[in-house]
Amino acid sequence: MKLHQAINTGQKTFTALGEGYVSVNGERFSQSIVVTPEQVHSDWNAADFAELAPAHFDYFLPLAPEVIIFGTGPRQHFPHPQLYRSLIAAGIAIEFMDTPAACRTYNILAAEDRKVVAAVLL
Repeated sequence: MKLHQAINTGQKTFTALGEGYVSVNGERFSQSIVVTPEQVHSDWNAADFAELAPAHFDYFLPLAPEVIIFGTGPRQHFPHPQLYRSLIAAGIAIEFMDTPAACRTYNILAAEDRKVVAAVLL
């Protein structure tokens, strides 16, 4: 049996990352972004972990994901649960990890056709 990797060419995935940027399907972004398998949202105005507010998390509610993979930058941080209480109330899972790990995890979940969102702070 011949095995080969199935690639969904229409799906948005992280293709590169480095200090101060990530690339999605070859397009480079140097600001914080939100990625779904269908599109990249560059209108999310979260710029710094220390400045996160409940509105930054409420942004995800209309996207209705199963899980949010939240990249907190070069180091893993955990925000106070009060900030993302609306997500908990809606039954949306959220995982916090450093941005490189978040990009890798998102790619795996997206390849499994999960309803996943990646939120990446740069």
